[in-house]
Amino acid sequence: MRAFINSALDITAVPAPSGDAGVFHRTLSGYAPTPVHQLDPIASELGVAAVQVKDESCRLGLPAFKILGASWAVERALREDPAAQTLVAASAGNHGRAVAHAAALRGLSCRVYLPERSLAVRRAAIAAEGAEVIVVDGTYEDAVEAAARAADEIGSALIADVGDTGPAEWVIDGYATLFAEAAEQATYDLILVPVGVGSLAAAAARHGAQVGASVIGVEPDTAACLGASLARGVPTRVPTPGTAMAGLDCADVSPAAWPSLRRGIAGTITVSDEEADLAVRTLSANGLTIGESGAAPLAALLALTNDQQCRALRKHLEINPQTRVLLIATEGTTGEQAR
Repeated sequence: MRAFINSALDITAVPAPSGDAGVFHRTLSGYAPTPVHQLDPIASELGVAAVQVKDESCRLGLPAFKILGASWAVERALREDPAAQTLVAASAGNHGRAVAHAAALRGLSCRVYLPERSLAVRRAAIAAEGAEVIVVDGTYEDAVEAAARAADEIGSALIADVGDTGPAEWVIDGYATLFAEAAEQATYDLILVPVGVGSLAAAAARHGAQVGASVIGVEPDTAACLGASLARGVPTRVPTPGTAMAGLDCADVSPAAWPSLRRGIAGTITVSDEEADLAVRTLSANGLTIGESGAAPLAALLALTNDQQCRALRKHLEINPQTRVLLIATEGTTGEQAR
């Protein structure tokens, strides 16, 4: 399904975003809001008032937004268990690197579990942060299970961006900082955000409900777990044969994110690897260095405004010459992209 309209949308049932993480983030060395870029030529071409890009290609010294969720989840975990000495995470790249970076800043050890098809460049980046890297013979979901088991060891704390409570909820709260910044930097009534396990999209849904902006989740056509879940009304696992948008190559939505996604996401759009690659090149031509997962929202916007399969969603959202769009470009290029 190329585009899906969420008939269960009810923004009154979406929780308000937390501001606690933002207060914490402002105390971190090197903190600064990431920029919002105006893409006026693309806006003119698509017939909308504004196309704006929240550029997360450099966030607190890392090439992705993940450090916002990881740093706040680490802070919360240590408040609950000050004796923890080892942070444990599952990832295919960006989340694991962010947790490893946060661990190093606090003088803690870190162990990151990666799926078999994680890329060597990502494994090396995590190891360079000082973490122990363990490659699991299986999928990302298998790595999540392995990390959860490892976190049962005494002195360990799980820093997960997928789950039903605790760390997964803290990660969503951490991402609220991104949207609080955006609200001070730009004006918009439509947000397109990459999904993956849905933690960032849940933060977007909470923000959208707060400011009155519609939120569209963007997924690879080979890993559209949110679209499938919304269509069925319950979290639904999908097969994941692989995608260049490795940061979005997820079979399940996070249980912690699901309630906000169910009630706060207006719809979803799927994009192909080829469309994501074109969006990467389009952003590059406009002076932005963004990877496939981060470029996916632009690919989705192009489909939303031009593709006949998105006509019903386009009409539902009332896209018009006054529409102001915010694209969440979640990561820069670091050789290869991964979650």
